[in-house]
Amino acid sequence: MPPRTTDSTPGRPGDGPPSPDPEAGTDGPPATERPGGAAGGTPGGAAGTPDLADATPGAEAERGGTEEVPGTEGTEGTDGTDGTGADAGRRVEVVRRAAERGRRWRAAHLAGCAALLAVALTGGAVAFGGAGGEGGGAAPVSAAGALSPGDLARGDLDAGIASLQRHLRAQPRDFGSWATLGVAYVEQARTKGDPSRYPQAERALRRSLSLRPGNDQALAGRAALAAARHDFPGALAQAGRALRQNPYNERALCTRIDALVELGRYDDAAEAARAADDKRPGVPVFTRYAYVHELRGDVRTAREVLRRALDAASAPADVAYVATALGQLDWNQGEYDSALGHYARALAADDEYLPALEGRARAQAARGDRAAAVRGLEQVVARSPLPGPLVALGELYEDRGGDGDRARAGDQYALVDAWTSLARAGGVNADLDAALAAADHGDREAALRAARAEWDRRDSVHTADALAWALHVNGRDEEALPYARRATATGYRNAAFLYHRGIIERATGNEGAARTHLKAALDLNPGFSPLGAREARTALDDLEGNR
Repeated sequence: MPPRTTDSTPGRPGDGPPSPDPEAGTDGPPATERPGGAAGGTPGGAAGTPDLADATPGAEAERGGTEEVPGTEGTEGTDGTDGTGADAGRRVEVVRRAAERGRRWRAAHLAGCAALLAVALTGGAVAFGGAGGEGGGAAPVSAAGALSPGDLARGDLDAGIASLQRHLRAQPRDFGSWATLGVAYVEQARTKGDPSRYPQAERALRRSLSLRPGNDQALAGRAALAAARHDFPGALAQAGRALRQNPYNERALCTRIDALVELGRYDDAAEAARAADDKRPGVPVFTRYAYVHELRGDVRTAREVLRRALDAASAPADVAYVATALGQLDWNQGEYDSALGHYARALAADDEYLPALEGRARAQAARGDRAAAVRGLEQVVARSPLPGPLVALGELYEDRGGDGDRARAGDQYALVDAWTSLARAGGVNADLDAALAAADHGDREAALRAARAEWDRRDSVHTADALAWALHVNGRDEEALPYARRATATGYRNAAFLYHRGIIERATGNEGAARTHLKAALDLNPGFSPLGAREARTALDDLEGNR
């Protein structure tokens, strides 16, 4: 399921571990409403393994030599890129252009932003000794050495990808391994915040389908890739194709639920979750089933399903995933001590699981331990500079208000712009992320354009909330109010949505309703946002004083 908007933490369905099912493969990537959909991994490892280029079957005969595994060609360099340094240079330049547009911070701060994102996206190659770190190419392995998706789920993703690449150099016509590699790239892009991996995933999946047309593993991988790029109609269509080939493909079943949720088709998503539970019960399906209930306001059922899933989980990745989902659910309800307990359990299973680290930092901030929260989020964004944690850290800097904190906050918001540019270059529709960040911390007119574009594509509660808020910050509150009401219409208990609705109602003169919804936001989750909660309290005090 999708990562949440910037008002929430990660760890919900779709942010979790890859599926342990060798046929279904890794649990497809989420959509994006939950920020920080990053999972564990080494800092910046996204660029640390060679990508697989689009070599077609038969190329070996055409070249008269061994067929080249995509992504390993031209990787003799030692700078951690493609051997020429052009890749890193291109990314840094994108960061600089994006950060400088409309920004007034000092050049030193902007250069620091560029360096941070560039290191996060290319640093892994250094750790691997460059793409050709094993003497210009890893030794081939036998077919028996190829990793299944389940192996990737239980082990280190970067190492698993490297093993798959070695196997495919030796067995380049193994369509199943190409499909697994494509999904692994999708997962790597998501967990490391590096959208440049998506085109590589697309090439690997295309290779799999060229070798075995219509194979359900690659079709399900394409569905997961479409969801990761926020092409939810495409994800739904590809998942349907995979399920026609294999009705029990877990990844396709899960991606179908994700796509329906992101399109705002909650009744259909609930039915899809029930059908998936009948066919392939397990952690990936259980967490999606719980999220659909949460979106419809049934927190009790969501919590019960997640608790049962946690009781059934045995693999550390599953324990970390489900415990983090429970922490997220409790954080949304303002139950911070319970949330911290769940995050502690997640980190006991995997002490580098980024969604749990981010969730713990947000819970610490909500309890008033700002110093610990800042330290935690700084660690998260250093490893995965995604919009959610970047905005959260920027707001904590603003709330702290010390010397240099405004510039530090500006750096985080500039990095959101940079990430958005990189995401779009990787084929990702980043309008929702852009709208949410820009409405409060950037170009408000651009925020409205992005929110309208996203609403034209899908009418979920998250897009309704984003459009309502973008209209509000542009002074168009009468237009905003119907969307704010729609965002809260399903019963979904989200303090940020209630806060947005209350502020918009106040601006339109609906003071009684504004008091109701602002109070509800603060009663539900008084630490939902350091800046938003402060504004909600101030507005509520003013309204109470006017009675």
